[in-house]
Amino acid sequence: MLSAFLSAFRTPDLRKKLLFTVGIIAVYRLGATLPSPGVSYANVQKCIDSLEGGSNGVFNLLNLFSGGALLSLSVFALGIMPYITASIILQLLTVVIPRLEQLRKEGQAGQAKITQYTRYLTLGLGVLQASAFVALARSGQLFNNQCDQFPIIPEGTGIPDWLTLTILVMTMTAGTGMVMWLGELITDRGVGNGMSVLIFTSIAARLPSEGWQIKISKGWGWFALVIALVLLVITAVVFIEQAQRRIPVQYAKRMIGRRMYGGTSTYIPLKVNQAGVIPVIFGSSLLYLPQLALQFFDQTDPGKTQAWIQNNLADPTSPIYITVYFLLIIFFTYFYVSITFNPTEVADNMKKYGGFVPGIRPGKPTAEYLDFILSRITLPGALYLAAISVLPNFFFIWLDSQAYVNFPFGGTAVLIMVGVGLETVKQIESQLMQRNYEGFLR
Repeated sequence: MLSAFLSAFRTPDLRKKLLFTVGIIAVYRLGATLPSPGVSYANVQKCIDSLEGGSNGVFNLLNLFSGGALLSLSVFALGIMPYITASIILQLLTVVIPRLEQLRKEGQAGQAKITQYTRYLTLGLGVLQASAFVALARSGQLFNNQCDQFPIIPEGTGIPDWLTLTILVMTMTAGTGMVMWLGELITDRGVGNGMSVLIFTSIAARLPSEGWQIKISKGWGWFALVIALVLLVITAVVFIEQAQRRIPVQYAKRMIGRRMYGGTSTYIPLKVNQAGVIPVIFGSSLLYLPQLALQFFDQTDPGKTQAWIQNNLADPTSPIYITVYFLLIIFFTYFYVSITFNPTEVADNMKKYGGFVPGIRPGKPTAEYLDFILSRITLPGALYLAAISVLPNFFFIWLDSQAYVNFPFGGTAVLIMVGVGLETVKQIESQLMQRNYEGFLR
């Protein structure tokens, strides 16, 4: 692997892509630590230090995905989440709105139009999210009202409050637009999918500090045990992410003019984890809605409903929380696979070009066969996603501390990091193989 890495740097064009990607990542991390105008960075640090292990309830996942920029209200505080949300919304609307479905089928031109709509929606969501986080920071609820003595947005600076808040929202929204642009630059001129690389960078930036919190609290023995379990989880994730069911496809020979076409054999790769990490994001987003609603009610005198939500849907160690989260991920896995893979469309395309599954008649029988296979492999994929996602919740119980609600070694964080790592390595591998170099995975 080391020789392949050196070979990549010896290749001029590939070296430029790697260095360009590293440069963009450096800019991204700089923006994630650069304070926004009107924010007291000293008070932000005091608030973060005053929270046990950095725990801040509902905003843990978002803070992890932003590389710790959210709680600092930095220029890139929103990170890549508005773009991910916009992409998911557009992908779901493509199934519902005929116009978007038509654009998707138009090829590169239609996809460019959908990308443009995604950019506009990203900026709109950026304005909404920036306004919400600024309001929560102003009221102190971003830190669970535990930092009232350290105001994040100080008053009495001589600048009107409305102007300070407006500039802050505009800065964070502009930061979202720049993050989106940086991600597209990596995709076009760097290595890997830009948005995925940036979110990988954000999560990786939090690993040392979050891991060190475990060492400080539990000692070297527990820290080594956690690292060993993390390695086992990563190994399992890599194994299952690579697993796929290959359905053989045979193409009949066709005579076109004086040339013979077809007669080749190929396969349709159906991954065990066909849905990726999207069901986990959907499930966690739904579970965050009641928790987010609690932030707008009086926490000093909660009613029965608020107390029940706080004890069962906001506590990651609650059996009800774990069960609901588990079931939501299974449901969204089936839902997402059903809207992204259409067996009837695949069967029609195969029939159009003379392809068939050996032993299965073309057309409707092929669609039914593909649907049967897909439903069978989706179940273990859904169970795998759900098990990996609730794994951190058992760490909370095991470590017996709410200080580890940021625990980055399980669930969505591991799925994203492993998936992005495999995808990027495969892309470098393919470019090395084109130049007759030995690849990373050999």
